[in-house]
Amino acid sequence: MTQPAPPLAITSGEPAGIGPDLCLQLSQQVQEQALVVLADKTLLQRRAARLGLDVQLLDYDPQQTMPLSSGQLRVLHVPLAQPVQAGKLNPANSRYVLDLLTRAAQGCQSGEFGGMVTAPVHKGVINDAGIPFTGHTEFLAEQTHTPQVVMMLAGGGMRVALATTHLALREVPDTITHALLESVLHIIQRDLMRRFGIAHPRILVAGLNPHAGEGGYLGREEIDVMVPLLDKLRAQGMNVSQPLPADTLFTPQRLAQCDCVLAMYHDQGLPVLKHASFGHGVNVTLGMPIIRTSVDHGTALELAGSGRAEAGSLLEAIRMAADMVVWSAAA
Repeated sequence: MTQPAPPLAITSGEPAGIGPDLCLQLSQQVQEQALVVLADKTLLQRRAARLGLDVQLLDYDPQQTMPLSSGQLRVLHVPLAQPVQAGKLNPANSRYVLDLLTRAAQGCQSGEFGGMVTAPVHKGVINDAGIPFTGHTEFLAEQTHTPQVVMMLAGGGMRVALATTHLALREVPDTITHALLESVLHIIQRDLMRRFGIAHPRILVAGLNPHAGEGGYLGREEIDVMVPLLDKLRAQGMNVSQPLPADTLFTPQRLAQCDCVLAMYHDQGLPVLKHASFGHGVNVTLGMPIIRTSVDHGTALELAGSGRAEAGSLLEAIRMAADMVVWSAAA
C-alpha cells in the first residue's frame, strides 16, 4: 500500500496581519493537498468568529494527515506570547512568528512535512523586538545551514530570480561579483531542473546598468564582471544570455524564449512581475534542501479581520509547493 505524501506546513505569519485570515479561508474548500497550519489555535478560533467562518479546527496528528473536507482545518498549535488584536502589531509576539518558521523548517528537514508555505511576516516589528531579521529567505537559509539561497518569484507567465535581495541600492554594484553570479546561476539552473522539471533551462540575465552599461559609458560591471562569467558558463553548456537591458527584457518576445529571468536587484525585476500577477504570484526560495514557497504580498494590517483579504496568492503558493514535491520525487 502506497504511503500518503507528507503534508505541507503552512505558517500563519504575523498574527496581527492577514495571515490567520488566509489560513482560515483554506478551510472553505475541499483540500486536494494535505495541509497543516502552524498557528496559535485560540488566535484562529477568535479570528474565525470575527470573520463569521464556521471552521472545525482539528489538532495535528502526524499519523492522520490525509486531505480534509470543506469546513475543516488541521492545526499544529504554537502558543502566542500575548493575545492578539487584529491590525495592531505587538513586538512581544515576534518570537512566536519565528517559532512558526523554525518548527516548519525542522519538520521539512526531518521528512515530517513535504514542504513549507509561508504567510507574510512583518520585518519591522521583529526588529523592534530586538531580533535581527531581514526576511524569510535569509532566516530559512540560516535554519537549513544553506550558505547561498536565491529568491525567485513566479507569476504572470514569468519567473524572476534575484542576484541580490533585501539590500540597499547603493550596496548592489559592489555585491555583483563573479563569484556571486556564478553561484546564483548554478542554483537557478539546478533547481529549475530538479524542482520544476525543466530539462534544459533557458535563463535571461538583466544588466545592472541602464542599457546594460551602453558599452561601458554607463558603467563597466557588464564588461568587467558579467560578460566574462556568462561566456564561461555558456562554454560549460549553460543556456544563459549576455547582459540585456532591463527596460526591454520583459517583453513577450523575450520572455517566450526563457524559463527564468535573473535580475540584479530587488526592484529591477519584481515590479514587472508583480504588475502582471499581484495577488496571485508566488515567492520561491531556491537552493535550500527543503521546498519553500510564499505569498507575494505583505501583512496588510488594515485588512486583518475585515473579511476583505484574498487568498489567491496563498493558494497559488500551495499549488506550486505541491508540484515541486512531485517534481523533486521524480528527479
